[in-house]
Amino acid sequence: MSPARPGRQPAKKKSAYQPPPNSRAAAAARGTAASSGRAKPTRSRSSQRDAPPSRAWAGKDDGLGGDQIEGRRAVLELLRAGSRPIQRVLVASGQDPAQALDDIEAMAQAQRIPLELVSKGRLESIARTDTHQGVLALARAVQPVELDELIEGHPGVAPFLLVAAGITDPRNLGALLRSAECAGVTGVVLPRHRTARLSPSVAKTAAGAIEHLPFATVPGIPAGLERLSKAGVLTIGLAGEAKRSIFDLDLSSVPVALVLGEEEKGLAPLVRKRCDELVAIPQFGDVESLNVSVAGAVAFYEVARQRLAASR
Repeated sequence: MSPARPGRQPAKKKSAYQPPPNSRAAAAARGTAASSGRAKPTRSRSSQRDAPPSRAWAGKDDGLGGDQIEGRRAVLELLRAGSRPIQRVLVASGQDPAQALDDIEAMAQAQRIPLELVSKGRLESIARTDTHQGVLALARAVQPVELDELIEGHPGVAPFLLVAAGITDPRNLGALLRSAECAGVTGVVLPRHRTARLSPSVAKTAAGAIEHLPFATVPGIPAGLERLSKAGVLTIGLAGEAKRSIFDLDLSSVPVALVLGEEEKGLAPLVRKRCDELVAIPQFGDVESLNVSVAGAVAFYEVARQRLAASR
């Protein structure tokens, strides 16, 4: 260990996070500190702070979820995307200073979104995950689009879709969505039932990806796959026992939908039947299979790799 430098002072411990002095959150905090302990908070203010978002904020299809976003990265992406109204942002007091907290405060203030500095206990009573990182936002639920909109896609870009066929683990779905968005997936198809919704856990794991991906819901995956195939989208199911490798397919320019099934059982029989192709990811070890989110990431980036190579 090198000797300490002469005269060097020990580093000062950073103080707990406080909002910028000219912010609305700081003004509210000053007002609370200045008031006497005898002042009684109104019932409406207290109940409004603890209550979940109202039905008006849930949207016409609140079953898709996404109305409560937790975690710094996820809240930052919600603010940056600006794709849906935000009711308010809650930040726990007493946190160590962090650039992410400053950015959240600044963006909320710039967009005139109420930001409340609350106690850690109050925030934890509202949070629905254990990894909220002291921040959550309440927003309008993610609104689904029609499947035809995903098929049409964007001019000059062939559709590149994820079909989540019954993925029920929130962390797996969140990890899939994060990898999908990073790899350039243009849309996600979810069944209306028997799947994880866009819960706070999914949104936190997805790290903001749900703000940049359009979602379509279908009554049943088999019927949805049939519609995709008829529209010219190549539907490819990932199945560990398939004889053909995904690396053998030419995916450089065709519209494609990658279909991933349940964590334990994989693709259901009828879903397999409706896929245009069944492929596997080659494995060279002793473990039986890849985790569904890892398998999805490998498949996404194989499509991305081929498209990138074809564009050069």
